[in-house]
Amino acid sequence: MYRTNGAATGGANLPSLRSHNTALVLDLLRTAGPDGISRLELAERTGLTPQAVSKITARLRAEGLATEAGRRASTGGKPRTVLRLVPEAGHAIGVHLDRDELRAVLVDLDGTVTAQRRIPLDLGAGSDAVVDAVVRETGRLLADGAEGAAREPDGTRGPRTADGTAGARATAGTEDAGPSDGSDGPQGARPGDVRTLLGVGVALPGPLDHDRGVLHRVTGFPEWDGFPLRDALARRLGVPVVVDKDTNAAALGLAVGGERGSFAYLHLSTGLGAGLVLGGTVHRGARTGAGEFGHQVVQLDGPPCPCGNRGCVEALCLAAIDHGDLPGAARVLGVGAANLAALLDIDRVLLGGRTVAGAPEVFVRGVAAVLDDRARREGATDGTVPVTLAPAGARAVAEGAAQLLLAPLFGRANG
Repeated sequence: MYRTNGAATGGANLPSLRSHNTALVLDLLRTAGPDGISRLELAERTGLTPQAVSKITARLRAEGLATEAGRRASTGGKPRTVLRLVPEAGHAIGVHLDRDELRAVLVDLDGTVTAQRRIPLDLGAGSDAVVDAVVRETGRLLADGAEGAAREPDGTRGPRTADGTAGARATAGTEDAGPSDGSDGPQGARPGDVRTLLGVGVALPGPLDHDRGVLHRVTGFPEWDGFPLRDALARRLGVPVVVDKDTNAAALGLAVGGERGSFAYLHLSTGLGAGLVLGGTVHRGARTGAGEFGHQVVQLDGPPCPCGNRGCVEALCLAAIDHGDLPGAARVLGVGAANLAALLDIDRVLLGGRTVAGAPEVFVRGVAAVLDDRARREGATDGTVPVTLAPAGARAVAEGAAQLLLAPLFGRANG
């Protein structure tokens, strides 16, 4: 339940989502989009009997998760009724805690962003201040979403934001949208939005324990070591909370969004990290610590890094950026990417993060050049590993954080 002004409000109760078979059906409804899919097609694609599909879809319709999308001509017999997902039947919030800002999005079941917020944040301000900020912005985001829905009586999902995405009252760089009296909960949020909130996903720099939601020694912020962020936020928000590394969340969002095979998502912003998807699955490692890409040492006598080593890829990249040498930073990033590609034999490299977004061509071209050179020297016969920009841009981590809650509902917990 989500607490508003200290009072508990009913939370989402979706028992059928616990079923693996239901998750398969939901995922097919999601990928079918507004055109929908017939029960017969659902049975064929899942391997379930038509009777089982009928029972599942009946429950989903009763719970408001699915509805009829019209009829489709049949090759024989009466026209088939097709069903579609009802995206607004459930929502999740994704929060990206960077070292210097908080970015949050409210998304519906098919991943469409319906509201977003962005404010300055000092990750070193302490756990109380950061937790307070997440609680406050979560409430404001729900209020923004409710207001956006109210402005669109024709059934569409709110106005377009400045960057062309669907959403209500984008607040990039501001703190003045949405009322708040400092107490917990979504001040001014409509109860309907509260009831459809499935939970909050939070993504931030690692290392951390994804399973327990406990932070380790975040590079540059050792005071976070051992802090139970998941439990602290769950107590305040009253909804399920999942915590993961920023790069893992972004990688999950990319995999759910259609990126196939094995790839590395490299995120360069105030730090540098990687999210790994191997064989379609997010690779977190035995201790959920995989992807500390930025702290591979490539220069033994290089500059010191806050992690305690010298010559880390992250330290060299950030030093080049500080000196205004973006091509140099791209080459360093390319060296790390080439090492990763050689070690894991991945299909492609995707680049993201605010620094990359500020000069996308420089970084794509620079990283690709290093990978091309490595491939030629090694005599690769099947070409180099392609390098592209990750979709979703600066919102990739926040949107991926929301998928920490949504993806399991569709049987896609790890991509």
